[in-house]
Amino acid sequence: MRATTPPDPPGREDPSGRDYSTSARLTRRLCDVIPGGAHTYAKGADQYPEGMAPVIRRGLGARVWDVDGFGYLEYGSGLRSVALGHAHPRVTAAVTEAVRHGSNFTRPAEIELTAAEALLALLPRADMVKFAKNGSDATTAAVKLARAVTGRDLVATCRDHPFFSVDDWFIGTTPMSAGVPSAVRAMTAGFRYGDLDDVRRLFTEHPEQIACLITEPATTVAPPPGYYAGLRRLCDEHGVLLVLDEMITGFRWATGGAQDLFDIDPDLSTFGKAMGNGFAVAALAGRREHLELGGMDHGRERVFLLSTTHGAETHALAAHLAVIEAHREENVVATLARRGELLAERVRAAAVAADVADHVLVLGAPCNLVHATLDAEGRRSQEFRTLFLAELLRRGVIAPSFVVSAALTPDDVEETASAVYEACLVYRKALDSGIGTCLTGRPVRPALRARD
Repeated sequence: MRATTPPDPPGREDPSGRDYSTSARLTRRLCDVIPGGAHTYAKGADQYPEGMAPVIRRGLGARVWDVDGFGYLEYGSGLRSVALGHAHPRVTAAVTEAVRHGSNFTRPAEIELTAAEALLALLPRADMVKFAKNGSDATTAAVKLARAVTGRDLVATCRDHPFFSVDDWFIGTTPMSAGVPSAVRAMTAGFRYGDLDDVRRLFTEHPEQIACLITEPATTVAPPPGYYAGLRRLCDEHGVLLVLDEMITGFRWATGGAQDLFDIDPDLSTFGKAMGNGFAVAALAGRREHLELGGMDHGRERVFLLSTTHGAETHALAAHLAVIEAHREENVVATLARRGELLAERVRAAAVAADVADHVLVLGAPCNLVHATLDAEGRRSQEFRTLFLAELLRRGVIAPSFVVSAALTPDDVEETASAVYEACLVYRKALDSGIGTCLTGRPVRPALRARD
């Protein structure tokens, strides 16, 4: 049913018949009370065409509906966290049952043991795990633990990965470094993904100073052959802990993460996002010799590792257990791969048919597809990205990326391909006539930026 709330003031009327009046009004109210208008910068209205940022009311499977009453196929999957699809019945039932019995107690709940053992069963290289509520807490705990283990301060991060943590050790390396002391910024160094020589350079420039090397195990391309075996050797030679950030790759590339798929041997690894299908649960896992420093039963100096009131809420752990069960019984990883492969094939065919195949690109692993929008000179373009997003929104597709969920059907893919083809026809016109002939409003902007 269409929303009946009158626009106040009127929003932008869309030529397709979709208008975003209520979304526009709520977005203004969101910005009044929430810095940036969203609790994650990647969800901000500035990431969408001006006046066309839907405010979501509900979701089911691969679709969402906005406050103006319009439905969309949704890609991006809750910033890659909802791999099974929205309101997955197995997860919903498990969470509902857990909540009925209480969600937080003075002592550990039995489900904490069940969930820990279930996750560790998927990670043969890990002996212990600590649960948390978000990925930043887990990665920052890994960094702290590595510093305690090695007695060193420097952290090496992969510069080709967009995000590791909200905390100073990482945010100090981004354009949004305001408020981070210069001394803290100097404690993080960078290296290039897939380049062992660059890691050797880093270790040579900072001898016996680097505590850990943290990287996502996969990007839009698979790691070069032998890369992680070489990385493991280099870390061992220089006494550096290898930390894998599996926030995106875990429960998407493989149930046990990319470390399973690519046979990587990390000292510590962090998980989140799809491990709870949208519920707030994250984890730090690793070798006992390291994780036990955050415990009580040893004679060494203790590390204040992770201690969160809500870190092991029963309903979030129930969601995680349901996700593991779904992976075991519903072959989620294979479904994600098949849907992604079909989507990439059909989107590329649509781009070819509209004569923009050199300008609208589909990149990445099938389970984690992104799109690139190039201008007439073949350069990445925020203006053309804005136009592409807008034309898809007009046709009922939200696609900041082409990241799929397992709820996506082949028919959904065909519907998406049809929308992409029509969007690409407009894209072709903009290439021929100039972007100004088709795009109105400001372009979308990078989420991490120092100023407007």
